[in-house]
Amino acid sequence: MPRSRKPTYDELVGLVAAQAAQIAELERQLGSTSRNSSKPPSADGLAKPAPKSLRRPSERHPGGQPGHPGAALRQVDHPDHIVTHAPDRCPACGGVLDECCDVGVVARQVVDLPQVRAVVTEHQILTRRCACGHLTAGTAPAGVAAPVSYGPA
Repeated sequence: MPRSRKPTYDELVGLVAAQAAQIAELERQLGSTSRNSSKPPSADGLAKPAPKSLRRPSERHPGGQPGHPGAALRQVDHPDHIVTHAPDRCPACGGVLDECCDVGVVARQVVDLPQVRAVVTEHQILTRRCACGHLTAGTAPAGVAAPVSYGPA
């Protein structure tokens, strides 16, 4: 087995300097990711520094600005269904309120989207017999080639 050559003093000094630089870089990376080297950065918990916004401060207040028209959900004039919720009895005296006059109404509307369902169109291709005895079948529209298929849309 051949003997390996011993490094010179200058080579060892260069090697130590390169390793020291590598250690310093690794310590810098480790220090920027977590405050505790035995835990991942996500385990820092509430001790993490607050994130800093990159936005520049503005003179405007947060939220809608004066003069903005807004876009709130509005009630419709003619709802599809009206359900009346009337009290049965007076909580003060226990009297029945069926025959009493209505003195106020508060309207609250709920907007529901219709349930999505498939619309199925059946194409019936008729076969007819001529007076001469010949059978002739109708033709299906383009794209209707199977007993069941999805439409173009």
